[in-house]
Amino acid sequence: MQFRPRHRRSAPPVIIISLIDVLMVVLIFLVVSTTFKDRLPTIDLALPDSRTQDLTAAGDGPLSIQIKALPPHWEINGKVVTTFEMERIFRAHAAKKPDVTLIIQSDKAAPFGAVVTARDTARVVGITNVSAQVKLPAER
Repeated sequence: MQFRPRHRRSAPPVIIISLIDVLMVVLIFLVVSTTFKDRLPTIDLALPDSRTQDLTAAGDGPLSIQIKALPPHWEINGKVVTTFEMERIFRAHAAKKPDVTLIIQSDKAAPFGAVVTARDTARVVGITNVSAQVKLPAER
């Protein structure tokens, strides 16, 4: 029996360059095999192109909603409405004219939740053509 320890071996040298190559191959594999998100959920708004057309015309024209910064947030044709009244008015316009256009006129400081609520209410009743009216600068 040998109780004497054998002389210690030195640690094998680690070749750093080959480790870097292996890590690069693993990194390339992960990048290639990762699935990417196609699109983040967003609200699709079509912005109007005209600078001169009056988009707030009543009657047979588009339906417009004004969203203010301070409560009550929603106004349709100058009348303050709640979400239930907004849905009723949207349904009436969609029943009368199925391809009705909804124009959202929002104050810059208006809460985004109020805009989302108006857009979702329009989607629920079947209004798909939604535009956001913006103030264009005088010169670009």
